Amino acid sequence: MNDGIAYLDTAEAAEIQNLTEVLVKINRSAAVVKGGRRFSFSALTIAGDRAGIVGHGYGKARQVPAAIEKGNKDARKHLMRVPLNQHGTIPHEVTGRYCGAMVRLLPASEGTGIIAGAAARNVCEMAGIRNVLTKAYGSTNPINLIKATFAAFSQLRTPEEVAALRGVEL
Repeated sequence: MNDGIAYLDTAEAAEIQNLTEVLVKINRSAAVVKGGRRFSFSALTIAGDRAGIVGHGYGKARQVPAAIEKGNKDARKHLMRVPLNQHGTIPHEVTGRYCGAMVRLLPASEGTGIIAGAAARNVCEMAGIRNVLTKAYGSTNPINLIKATFAAFSQLRTPEEVAALRGVEL
């Protein structure tokens, strides 16, 4: 599931404690077989420490609890670090795209809260973002919206990183 997003490496991800998992969506699909329909379930989950680390996972199984467990395990494998500033918002405006979904994230002033749809809201809450404005365009599929949000997060840079890239001092 490498979408050009810089996930944490396995050793660094294993050190992270106190991750909280949130179930975003459960989907039931059916395979029509000779004896009737065989159902399977997929679970889309988000894991985060509410302090700048967040991940997403997708699990599929014949039973709902097994699908959720697989999704949580996958979310722990796909963690990434999100730079936050002292106001609990993102450093600058970014836009992320994945398939047909596009998500635009804008920094917000203190007290604004998280203005977002369900999928992007869960990701922002788990990342520890307290103030942000978002707008989703195109696809409303939660999987695509979450991946577009992660694509936007991967473009975030701290002021120190930008200064180092440009060769100037803050």
